Amino acid sequence: MEILSAENVSFTFPESEVNVIDDVHFSIEKGEFIVLCGASGSGKSTLLRLIKQDIAPHGNKQGRFFFKGDAMEVYSPFVRAKEIGMVFQDPENQIVMDTVMEELLFGLENMGYSTAEMRKKIAEMVHYFGLNHLLVKKTSELSGGEKQLVNLASILLLDPTILLLDEPTAQLDPIAAKEFIHTLERLNDEFGITIVIVEHRLEELFAIADRVILLENGKIATFDQPRNVVGKLANHQTMSSFLPSASRVYLDHDQDYLPENIPLTVKEAKQWLEEQVVTANDNVENENPTTAESILEVKEIDFQYAKHTTPVLNNLSLSVLQGEWLAVLGANGTGKSTLLKIISGILKSQHGSIMYKGKKMKKINSTFISYLPQNPILFFLQDTILEEYRYLVKLHRLQNGEASIKHLLKKFQLTHLKDRHPHDLSGGELQKAALIGALLIKPTILLLDEPTKGMDPAFKINFGKLVSELTKEGLTIIMVTHDVEFAASYATRCSMIFQGEITITENTRAFFHENTYYTTVMNRITRQGNAPSVVTLEEARQRWRIQKDS
Repeated sequence: MEILSAENVSFTFPESEVNVIDDVHFSIEKGEFIVLCGASGSGKSTLLRLIKQDIAPHGNKQGRFFFKGDAMEVYSPFVRAKEIGMVFQDPENQIVMDTVMEELLFGLENMGYSTAEMRKKIAEMVHYFGLNHLLVKKTSELSGGEKQLVNLASILLLDPTILLLDEPTAQLDPIAAKEFIHTLERLNDEFGITIVIVEHRLEELFAIADRVILLENGKIATFDQPRNVVGKLANHQTMSSFLPSASRVYLDHDQDYLPENIPLTVKEAKQWLEEQVVTANDNVENENPTTAESILEVKEIDFQYAKHTTPVLNNLSLSVLQGEWLAVLGANGTGKSTLLKIISGILKSQHGSIMYKGKKMKKINSTFISYLPQNPILFFLQDTILEEYRYLVKLHRLQNGEASIKHLLKKFQLTHLKDRHPHDLSGGELQKAALIGALLIKPTILLLDEPTKGMDPAFKINFGKLVSELTKEGLTIIMVTHDVEFAASYATRCSMIFQGEITITENTRAFFHENTYYTTVMNRITRQGNAPSVVTLEEARQRWRIQKDS
């Protein structure tokens, strides 16, 4: 039975002649789990917001959506709010109340439920999600995963028949992201809720989805079952990088594949590898231990946001080497972003010291440490990115400012966007534009807070290569990230933060190779198997030789 469909839907933003959504048709059956994917700027989030008509963007829309066989417009805002729920990318943007209990009550109160009905529904939901321990907590004190779970519970209390999700795991650590996705799978399996999810993290979702919609330049390029989509995208120039690692490693080493044989999960990839004879190419260069000197020393840092609260950082020490790309990983709420803010001088620690090139810093010098925040839009104050760069040149009295701006715009391929307002850029474009601003002052250390958030896989590859080039030019990178696949591919060393301390710092391959859960998909696929263990897909491509049956 059809529950949601689109008929000739197109959409154009004001003062633009380009269709962001271009003549889209689709039909979704009741109870389906649909993954909506595509490159940054392909129109995924716009399409999702057009379905949720009460938050649709301003512009020229053509065509119609149908819900349960009737045009969406015939339903009242009350019915649309109740029947079609939506969870956004940033958990902060959806929470409106001070405590978890108030947040859960908010939607029900606005819908006019009685006190008895609200108590019954909340009791049921709290038990199902195991939220008892969070009810009296302030929403500001929750971790990212907890906030997103509260958002989901708040929507589900209204008993929606369709759940729309716009990159809900973008700000979650790998463990929290997996738990959230498994929660969605349970809701779909146990209650038959129709789910449409926009995501760039597709490792787990292809295995769960009933069908996958691929958007390219606002058009539906394909709408099919996951294995068929993988087969169609196997040789696609950019979209092949979107596919799960389990599928990509199979496609790399089996050119005569059948779609039904393509693995989608770690388990399926392991089973395929067990049937292969895989040898290692020993001529591939191993990771060489670095001999670089320390450029930054963080010593015995303590930090808490308020008296009588648990310290966020507790006697934390960290040594950063000249010219390295250091990734700091850990769960939500462990103090990763706080650490960057202390190094940058935004926050001041209650105890401890920071040494730069062997000298203690009483005050952070912004001319050699540049900080790129988690939300890059916070970087911009001016109406265009070119005006922002000129403002920075004047503020810091930089020599040859115009030449530097021109050089960086060309290097990062953003010259054609120099007169755009920052809010008009895609997530990936905005991240690169903010990075240019951070590099204008020619720092020796660059701090990156979740730089790949909102980037599609193809854009990540481009971004990773750009930043790698910067380290070759002598720049030192300290990156906080939840993206283990990105860190494994580009960072030179990795640190794990736990309970406010750095528990270990190792070369990247050793770090992920030894981890069991907080590691890459390829490491999980090859762990305790007959194939030589690898951490990344690229390592498998370089090292593996699979014997073919004669």
